[in-house]
Amino acid sequence: MAQKFFKSLLSLHSKTAWWIFTGLVALFLIVIPALNSWVSPYSFLYVPDYVISLFGKYLCYALVALAIDLIWGYTGILSLGHGVFFSMGGYAMGMYLMRSIGKEGVYKSDLPDFMVFLDWKELPWYWYGFDHFFFALFIVLVLPGIFAYLFGYFAFRSRIKGVYFAIITQAMTYALMLLFFRNETGFGGNNGMTDFKRILGFSLQESSTKLGLYVVTVLVLVCTYLICRFIVQSKLGRILTAIRDAESRVMFSGYNTLNYKLFIWTLSAVLCSVAGALYVPQVGIINPSEMAPAKSIEMAIWVAVGGRGNLIGALGGAGIVNGAKSWFTVAAPEFWLYFLGALFILVTVFLPKGLMGMFQKSSALRETKP
Repeated sequence: MAQKFFKSLLSLHSKTAWWIFTGLVALFLIVIPALNSWVSPYSFLYVPDYVISLFGKYLCYALVALAIDLIWGYTGILSLGHGVFFSMGGYAMGMYLMRSIGKEGVYKSDLPDFMVFLDWKELPWYWYGFDHFFFALFIVLVLPGIFAYLFGYFAFRSRIKGVYFAIITQAMTYALMLLFFRNETGFGGNNGMTDFKRILGFSLQESSTKLGLYVVTVLVLVCTYLICRFIVQSKLGRILTAIRDAESRVMFSGYNTLNYKLFIWTLSAVLCSVAGALYVPQVGIINPSEMAPAKSIEMAIWVAVGGRGNLIGALGGAGIVNGAKSWFTVAAPEFWLYFLGALFILVTVFLPKGLMGMFQKSSALRETKP
């Protein structure tokens, strides 16, 4: 029964598969919010607010996994620096949330509290406009896209690929992390930004606001999944897969692979930025640790565990790894990194196509049996 479930879900071609997909969307979009809003807190069916925020965080990570799967699983571009784009979206949203506080901060100043503490006299020019939500949203979408396009243009034009590309993306995220750790950059230094009060006038402490952010995250994830599915099953997706498998042959066939790689790389960066923007108001903090090289490596592990080149696998990998992380950080925090490293090694050696690849292989073996 389980084999048929995963087989149908992986293909999403049959009516059964679409019913399963619709059921999962209904679970996250209707059932869980209903259990939070309409069920008594004393009922065992009640989903508390902290679980809603936790699920929202996991869904943001799932969006990141989709973005990485597009470039790594389908195009063969391994990035170990996507934490930068995630943080860009997070900081842009954090700047808007800090400006929304107004004079309700600890120091009762128009400046963010961390600027008052560090003796800033006026707001830096690059903070202008962030008191408007739609300006912040514009920056979330445009700034990471421009940065990714320029970075990708010079890297891909120089034919940097494979492990060398992964190394320079790792260097990029490490350099930007060190920059954002500095107090004089105006982004909160090592403490980052926190103590957010409201978004679009709604208090972030209210249950309805937390639920609203969760629902928006579900909708964004579903729409992103459908867009990604359309891309990978289109002619564009077939070209991306061909670039992954044999880029030189694609070039000899007359395709300019630079443009295709730039497009999917930039799209992936923007999706990560959107995930970061959704993440910050639900978690309540953004700091340079999100740019730590280990965070970007962990993002790649989500995709590897779930299964590269499989959108459902990427979603599942993000959920499984982060669910395990939440459990370990409570039960045995000192063993979490050992578990993560061991998981990555085991998947790489024994399950190169991830957990979803294992289910596919098992299904194929069942079909070949007389």
